[in-house]
Amino acid sequence: MTPALLLLALAGASDFQSTALIDTAVQQFTGRAIGEEGGAVTRVDARLKLAACPMPQFEWRGSNKDAVVVSCMSPVWKIYVPVKMAPAAAPVPIAPAPKPEIVVKRGDPVTVEAGAAGFSITRDGIAMGDAAKGARLLVKVDPQKPPIQAVAVDMGRVTLPGW
Repeated sequence: MTPALLLLALAGASDFQSTALIDTAVQQFTGRAIGEEGGAVTRVDARLKLAACPMPQFEWRGSNKDAVVVSCMSPVWKIYVPVKMAPAAAPVPIAPAPKPEIVVKRGDPVTVEAGAAGFSITRDGIAMGDAAKGARLLVKVDPQKPPIQAVAVDMGRVTLPGW
């Protein structure tokens, strides 16, 4: 007997829909007992006073099937019966990324390099901050002018961005 036919057969005895019958119909719909994985989490609250329904309908809510939707077209009502889901797998801890090695430290003397095929220029400066290889930092090359931006290349060596 389908869940709807079971409810239909027994619903006429009262003005209200039997929550015990809804429980039985949901169990038949899911194929699992109350409290089992895949079955209703718990019984439908017996305090519900739903109008008796001659033909209730059953469907899953969403693609993850986390609840059974029990609805009635006439009189109109709808309830959601939560389904016990499998416990979620424990998240795999993600190891923190290793900190990059600092190759230039604040206050270190550095050589600022720039050049292309056929020429190169260097200038001495003082690092204004710490930087890992490939990271940007400010370098003071002239006490009378603002610091320039550079990219750390190696210990004591920086280059101008784009060179």
